[in-house]
Amino acid sequence: MGTCVAKDANPAATITWTKNGQPLEANGKTVVISPSMKMDPATGLSSTFSILQFTATKEDIGATFACVSTHELGNQETAPESFPVHYPPEKVSLQALSKGPIVEGDNVTLKCQADGNPPPSAFFFYIKSQKMLVEDSNTYTLTAISRDSTGEYKCSLVDNEKMEASESIVVSYLDLSLSPTGKVVKTVGDTLSVKMEKRASGDAKVSWTKNGKAAKEPEFKQLTYADAGVYVCEVNMAGLTRRQSFELVVEGTPVITSLTKHRADNSKNKVLTCEAEAVPEPNFQWSINGTDEESSYINGKATHKITVIPRLNLTVTCSVSNKLGEDFRTINVSSVFKDVTENRGSPEDSEDQAVLIVGVVAGLLLAAAVVGLIYWLYMKNSRQGSWKTGEEVGTSEENKKLEENNHTV
Repeated sequence: MGTCVAKDANPAATITWTKNGQPLEANGKTVVISPSMKMDPATGLSSTFSILQFTATKEDIGATFACVSTHELGNQETAPESFPVHYPPEKVSLQALSKGPIVEGDNVTLKCQADGNPPPSAFFFYIKSQKMLVEDSNTYTLTAISRDSTGEYKCSLVDNEKMEASESIVVSYLDLSLSPTGKVVKTVGDTLSVKMEKRASGDAKVSWTKNGKAAKEPEFKQLTYADAGVYVCEVNMAGLTRRQSFELVVEGTPVITSLTKHRADNSKNKVLTCEAEAVPEPNFQWSINGTDEESSYINGKATHKITVIPRLNLTVTCSVSNKLGEDFRTINVSSVFKDVTENRGSPEDSEDQAVLIVGVVAGLLLAAAVVGLIYWLYMKNSRQGSWKTGEEVGTSEENKKLEENNHTV
């Protein structure tokens, strides 16, 4: 491994060796130290020589060696030095380089390593029963890997194919199928079948949202307006995510759910409110002109308000229509002027009841008049019959008197 010399000393110096700063002792096998000395006759000075023979192993890679000369006037040490340790490969390993689980579409690099020094510069890679020679590199890259790439891969030394290593690769995959997808238009009361299928290499978690909020898996046996919305199905597994969605539109002919009235705060106006369910958004029409119109449409529910000043008792009609059909409803509205005169500030229902009572009383009076007329006609007919009977009796008496007078004469 090396020779150490201590020149021109008197008396002669001694030489020792160190490994990693520790004294190195000769054992006659792996460590052999051969010392010698030579004296110059002319000067009488001595030179000491030491030859180190060291059998290194791979564990000695990076070890440092130095020699130390010892003399009564002082010691000297050489700078530590390391020596290359060469040894043949004893072990081969194969590694699949990936930041996480391997999924379809990834590029995966296979790295083959051997522990020899110097390391091998060429390898064989076995890719699906194909032997690929790679020189001046220890890697091979699989591009756009697919689920069919799942399996065992190997590599070996070129000069010793029996020295090989293997690595199993599992490619994760996740498929999602959803029916229907896109925009789906249905009618109120229809049924809709939703079918979701997933295929995965492991356990997958399924979740649903409706309009961005967590929801259960949809089941539609009889569609309502409340079922309309955007449904998203999401499946997650080991870094893979798949999404499918559909937008459900539920249409229907308008159905009026409420028609109400109430007096405005100033007690001169009346507010009529018509509420309906319909999709698409319906149009409202009234049988009376109004002011301060207000309308809203949220999730298939439409509301329309108008303010009126009825001068007479009216029957008002609210009509609601869209492209699928129409619906209407009526409501009785009493005159605000009559309300103020008869019962200022009374509630709307009391006003309408008062109008009803007046109508009933008027009807009763009319019926009483008819009964009285019939009774008068009856009495009149009875009196005429009695007068005619008396007239007939008087005539018989007059005849008797005439007969008596005739007898006297």
